Amino acid sequence: MKKKIHPILNPVCFVDVSTGKKFISMSTASSKKSENIDGLDHHLLVRDVTMDSHPAYTGEKRFVDTAGRVEKFQSKFSRKR
Repeated sequence: MKKKIHPILNPVCFVDVSTGKKFISMSTASSKKSENIDGLDHHLLVRDVTMDSHPAYTGEKRFVDTAGRVEKFQSKFSRKR
């Protein structure tokens, strides 16, 4: 096996912005921010959506129609008689 070609595995802490829940894991990702958890420095990675807040996992149903996309589509492709 060749040396120095594999990515370095780091202890990381993923933080969900909306819920504030922390997920501790190992990843090749890193950041400049760190947090000491159980005597070990973890890279702190802030995420907008995690399994704690994603609608697929929470069971929430959301319908977002930003800027009237449906109406724009219907008016653009509707046939004029």
